[in-house]
Formats: sequence, structure tokens, C-alpha cells
Amino acid sequence: MHPPCGSRRSFSHFMLTVLSVLALSVSCSPPVQKPTGPAYDYDAAKDMFRRGRFDKAIEFSDALATASPPNAFTERAQVLRAVIFSGRLRAYKELEGAYDKGATTTKNPRFEAEYQRLRHDNLQMAGQSALALAETAHQLSVSGTLPKEVTLEASYPTTEGPIELAELEKVRQGAWIEPDAQDAVANQAVFKGIDDALADVVSGDRSKARNALAAGSTKLDGVSFALYVGKGLVDGAVMFDRKHGRDSQRLKTMCTEADEIVKAALALLKDNPNKDKEKDVKKLQDQIKTTLRNL
Repeated sequence: MHPPCGSRRSFSHFMLTVLSVLALSVSCSPPVQKPTGPAYDYDAAKDMFRRGRFDKAIEFSDALATASPPNAFTERAQVLRAVIFSGRLRAYKELEGAYDKGATTTKNPRFEAEYQRLRHDNLQMAGQSALALAETAHQLSVSGTLPKEVTLEASYPTTEGPIELAELEKVRQGAWIEPDAQDAVANQAVFKGIDDALADVVSGDRSKARNALAAGSTKLDGVSFALYVGKGLVDGAVMFDRKHGRDSQRLKTMCTEADEIVKAALALLKDNPNKDKEKDVKKLQDQIKTTLRNL
């Protein structure tokens, strides 16, 4: 049995009224404001980091890290960049070491020449990453102090690097890997380096780093972060020693920045003593002195 025509008209009128009210409420909702200026750049840098596009993350964060006077995003940009540069340094350092070993081990002159070329290229990239980390460290400690706590604001990259780079083990044994495998392992090394850097900066492993960044950010103790950066600077300084880049001036620069970070850590420890961290700072000071002997 069909409803009367009047009922159908009433129902239709009711639905039109409901739809009109919904349309009106949507049209009256305030527009969502998209970030602009420094906020936009910082959001873009974080997004690029999450997507594993680390070059772009560096590009978007560059003006923020060097802003004078600093803005609301300057320190966070510097912290993020410190992680990226230290991760890339680890990657290129591992690649350089593997190709150096491969060139020494292989019995094939053609393999040796190609591995020496790749070793040189990665040594250059490691050096560039080390100097970029030194510049970031200088920005962080330019006032001679560090905050008691810093923020690493980022999401864990969606692409995770391998725990071990199997192709590099072949290289170390003197075996040949094709150019496409060379490109692939170079890309994997960067993701591995970033993952390892994230694990170290939260004083844990990848799982701890992933959990720490699950909400998109994590707080880092100032002294622990200073030690993390300082150790990265010492590792980077090695890329300029007699065995590697043979650049005494840049080695000194790396150690100088590491020493400034140590001083900033000691300033924090003066206000809040901690025997374990004081031992770690002393160990880092000894590493700096040892590295300077390799000029």
C-alpha cells in the first residue's frame, strides 16, 4: 500500500530541509588554515623525513636552522638536521670502508680500480656530511650552552633500512657487485644510517626509537644529546685524518666543534651533576685528544 501523495511531498520537503541545513553548516565552517612561512617549511621538512627524502628535509629546514634571530622552529630544525647528517655520515663511512677493503682484497685489477673510485666518492660524501654536522653543532652551541632538554620532532621513516648490508660483505671479500647493486646498497646504507642514528639518539635500539617517535616527537636530555653530537663529530673527524682525507685543518675544525659541545655538556652537568654522564664526557674528551694526534 503506497503512502498518500501528501505524505510523499512532506517527506521530500523534510529531506530537502535537512540537506539544506547540512549544506549551510558545511559552508559556514571556518576554512582550515594551512601553515605558511617557517611553519610550512618545518612541516614540509618533517614530511620529507618521514618519507625518507632526506635531501629534501635538509633543503626545507636550511633557512630555519640558520634563522637570525631564531624563530620557534630553529632549534627543532637543528636537532632534526643533526640526526640526518650523523645518519648520512654513518652510511658513507661504512660504504667507504667496505670499498677500501674490497680494493685491497680483490685480485682483479679492474675491480680494484672501480672500488678505489667508489671509495673516494664515498669518502667525499662522508666528509661533506661530517662538515654539515659540525656546522649544525656550531649553531646549536653558539651561545656556549645547550637547553636542559631538546625536542626531536619527526615521525619514524616509513622505509626502514636493513640491519646488515649483505652486498657490502661481498665487496669486503673482494667479490664484484654490478652497478645497479652498487646504487641499491648506497641507498640502503643511508636508510640504515638514519635508523641507527635514531636508535642512538634515544639511547636505545630501532624499536625504542620507533616507539619514541610514535606520537611524532620525543624529548631528549640535553647532556645525552650533546654526547650524541660530540661522538658524531669525532667519527666525522676521522674522515680527515692521515689514513683518509689528509686534511688537518678540517680535522681540527671537527675536534674544535666537538670540544665546544663538551663544554656545553659540562655546563649542564654543573647545574645537575650525574657521575655516569660525567664519565661519558671524560671519555669523549679523551677521544678528541686521540683524534687530534692523527693530524
